[in-house]
Amino acid sequence: MIGRLNGVILDLRPPHILLDVAGVGYEIDVPISDCAKFEALNSSVTLYTHLVIREDAHSLFGFLTVHSRDSFRSLIKVSGVGPRIALALLSALSLNELHLALQNGDVDSLTRTPGIGKKLAERMLLELKGKLMFAPDSNIHNVADNKVQTQLYGIMNDVRNALGSLGYNDKEINLVMKQLPDTITDLSSGIREALKLLNKF
Repeated sequence: MIGRLNGVILDLRPPHILLDVAGVGYEIDVPISDCAKFEALNSSVTLYTHLVIREDAHSLFGFLTVHSRDSFRSLIKVSGVGPRIALALLSALSLNELHLALQNGDVDSLTRTPGIGKKLAERMLLELKGKLMFAPDSNIHNVADNKVQTQLYGIMNDVRNALGSLGYNDKEINLVMKQLPDTITDLSSGIREALKLLNKF
């Protein structure tokens, strides 16, 4: 099992990244919320990973904190919650927001994530309430300080692709893209603003 990787980000197409670790490129799926904290290509990052092995594919999922990875592992134990849905949940909600939703029986917050209907949300509440202990999403120090200025068009295109990978339809994406301000200067702020707008619908 691959539990932790430290390397350089060669390609960033949320939620997918290509991480160079000692000359080996690992294709990793990362929550959008974690991708938003990456500062630039060619920056160094440490990810805590979980490997999913199936007959037709080996998929590697990465997280900036152990708490995020442990939450992912707990989520995929729920019947009907596969790795993609778990990744989408951790992209749309912070750990604390997910924790509060589970503790308070907040079905509406859970069903905002594509792929999660009322029945699945209720099953999650039943199986996970009181079992997950989340730490605050703060004090992350493993992202390099370098920054790269990116053209607005490229940023918006990356935001659009990220939302599509989470399961949002073209109508929802187009509506959000029209509302994003032109002052966005990086992918991180673009993704954060887009998710905030989607949660208001």
